[in-house]
Amino acid sequence: MKIGIACDHRGYELKEYLKEKLTEEEYKIEDFGTFSTESVDYPDYAFKLSTAVVDKKVDFGVAICGSGIGISIACNKVKGVRCAKVSNKEEAEITRIDNDSNIVAFGEKTSKEDALTIVKTFINTPFSNLEKHKRRINKIKEYEEK
Repeated sequence: MKIGIACDHRGYELKEYLKEKLTEEEYKIEDFGTFSTESVDYPDYAFKLSTAVVDKKVDFGVAICGSGIGISIACNKVKGVRCAKVSNKEEAEITRIDNDSNIVAFGEKTSKEDALTIVKTFINTPFSNLEKHKRRINKIKEYEEK
């Protein structure tokens, strides 16, 4: 499984931690930046990550900024992305089961242990494939086409 990861300067340290831990567990990681704590604009990295997810260059995306909110908004501007800003393992699981989300976002203040748990839960939880959820996702896709 290949995971794309992106952040702004505030999420840099947490991104680096996640890259290290996920690589140790033999996940393939593609890093879309940023590559330091120097101030940058999160949309630049959100768009790179989101494009890779939509183009299927990575299986899932992980996005981190100060709050997780800004980067999730930017990710969701890319057609085909369903990014969820989550705060815990349960929300990561629910967004995969119900929404078939393809990017998970959270803030830099998420503890390292919680962030790792969130990512692993997100990427290892399958979509339910229930008709009601497929119908709702299709409505989003149809609206995107307008």
